[in-house]
Amino acid sequence: MPKKDSWLLPEGISELLPEQAAHLESLRTDLLKTFACWGYQLVIPPFVDYLDSLLTGSGHDLDLQTFKLTDQLSGEMLGVRADMTPQVARIDAHNLKHEWPTRLCYVGTTLQTLGDALEKSRSPMQIGAELYGHAGIESDYEVIQLMLEMLAITGLQNVHLDMGHVGIYRALVEAAGLNQQQEAELFDVLQRKARTELAELVDQFGIADQYINIFNALPKLNGGVEILARAAALLNIGNDAITTALQDLQVIATKLQRDYPALTVSFDLAELRGYHYHTGMVFAAFVPSVGKEIARGGRYDNIGAVFGRARPATGFSADLKVLAALLDGENQPQAQCVFAPAFDDEGLSQTIRDLRASGTQIISQLPGQQGTAEQMGCNAVLEKQDQQWVVRPLGNQ
Repeated sequence: MPKKDSWLLPEGISELLPEQAAHLESLRTDLLKTFACWGYQLVIPPFVDYLDSLLTGSGHDLDLQTFKLTDQLSGEMLGVRADMTPQVARIDAHNLKHEWPTRLCYVGTTLQTLGDALEKSRSPMQIGAELYGHAGIESDYEVIQLMLEMLAITGLQNVHLDMGHVGIYRALVEAAGLNQQQEAELFDVLQRKARTELAELVDQFGIADQYINIFNALPKLNGGVEILARAAALLNIGNDAITTALQDLQVIATKLQRDYPALTVSFDLAELRGYHYHTGMVFAAFVPSVGKEIARGGRYDNIGAVFGRARPATGFSADLKVLAALLDGENQPQAQCVFAPAFDDEGLSQTIRDLRASGTQIISQLPGQQGTAEQMGCNAVLEKQDQQWVVRPLGNQ
């Protein structure tokens, strides 16, 4: 068997070089500062956790994405986190135990067995914010606003917001009397947008014609805000949960039109992203240059029940690596980087200490080293003028 090159990385695992790492760290800092200004406190969940905690309320998809291992100390099954949201829910429910709304944010590397089909990455750096303890649409709107603020700071243009509500599908399934297997089959077909297969499937269910017509029409209920009026007419079956869900979407649509008149907003009532996890409103942000959502979120009430305390919850997350890659780092101003010559001089040493204390980057020349100041990324040098060490920008004589 040929020997593998020692510098190769596993498929889907990446490393960031200095410029990329600095760019990502700058964006991370800016976003966490913004979250803090909105009242979201930073938490740092563990990279490895008990498997049961990691998979709480997440469904089969996250189970497949989770690397599993046996703890040599306890014999328990552990997992490497593929999604940080269940861990943050545990912190709210078990550790903080507030009676009032709690706002938490987080950022950290996750690991996935398969990764994303488009990005080809198995180690996203997940960043997100969660709001616990409030069940109204006001908290849904707050996290949508914060997500849009995050994308604005990232510098993305032409953001498109897509919205849906998994509660509508849940209510229709219950009203139509579908069993668990039928619900799963219908969910699969709707996610694939296979309309011919959908018509054949619902005909086999033995349900009332009213629901056959509704399920066949669901994939067509996508578009602008006018879709909500069409949906209200089609889904007028006297179900309070459906009526409330549509009203909530309309309220959010009105708020978005008022506060973000340039934002493109669409609605898709057959889009069931996170169906096994979310319980209400769901949303995702897209940009034209990427073939998948760049941020997503929604409501996922009662996930904290397994940790001893059911709490309403809503939030969003994104891959910080994707956001950083979409932001054109070339347009960012270059920080001053000063090259200090290799002289044993007390005045030079004091000047270097003062500059570093003020936040200036100093690269000290090492005796006998190769490489000029420019090659080492410096845009200024320290030189002695009139017995004083001063900074001279490169290119200036």
